[in-house]
Amino acid sequence: MKPTPVNPAPADAAARKSIKPLVCYPVDSFPAFDSTPFDEIKQDMTKVSETIVAPRDASCFEIPAGHFCRMISVDGPQVGDLNLWNLHNLDERFFSGKTRALHGTHMGVGDRFWSNLPYMRPMATITFDTLDWYGFDEYGGSVHDVIGTRCDPYTNVVLNNNEYHYCCHSNLTRALATHTGMELLEAEPLVHDVMNLFMCTGFTQDTKQYFMKATPVRPGDYLEFFADIDLLGGLSACPGGACSAEHSSDTAECHSLKVEVWKPANTPKGWKPAETNSYSRGHGA
Repeated sequence: MKPTPVNPAPADAAARKSIKPLVCYPVDSFPAFDSTPFDEIKQDMTKVSETIVAPRDASCFEIPAGHFCRMISVDGPQVGDLNLWNLHNLDERFFSGKTRALHGTHMGVGDRFWSNLPYMRPMATITFDTLDWYGFDEYGGSVHDVIGTRCDPYTNVVLNNNEYHYCCHSNLTRALATHTGMELLEAEPLVHDVMNLFMCTGFTQDTKQYFMKATPVRPGDYLEFFADIDLLGGLSACPGGACSAEHSSDTAECHSLKVEVWKPANTPKGWKPAETNSYSRGHGA
């Protein structure tokens, strides 16, 4: 939040401000997303796993490359915090900052979940979203953001001097430790910034602060993605529920989320698992 200015504007202030912006990372070189190959193989699929994520809790689940994952609202408005790791190398994980730089503040069909450096490759591609109708509202809000980090107990202490143990950071840490057999202190550093599933967020027009508002998600809505590598996913059902009033709380009404993994009989025409970034390490770093 910018403080009240104490310096007078220079004579050319208007000219400086009027310079047109440029997109930092244009993605014109990416092929246009075509849903047809994905739609075709979805005609013959088998559900291979189903995970119920309890309110104020998290669960991990495995998604083989070439499979679809659906994250579903089942019994009431609920947002979730999503982590993705390379199933075989947990040091490779979802890079929300670079995903945001490439695709924008909120994710939608055709956007990819990119992994961190030095791997930087597409981990998964969003193929369907029942909330695609929402777009951006009059406040600048939209769903599935990659601008928020994740609710965590450390920030709770800073803001409220209160330890709250069911923040999404804590939930994901416990879920990862349970799934892998790690100790909590070993698992915690692997938990990373998230995609906020179903959460409706934006920046206020005046102070540009991160805001949340009641999610438009309803039972039956879902986001679907296609795994471009073997993945381990972690999803927390946020203690803020619909995130309409409170974020980390034992009083907000919360609901379960469901994760389904589906195996198609075929893979999309021309598809192959994503390879790690081709940049030659050591030559420029």
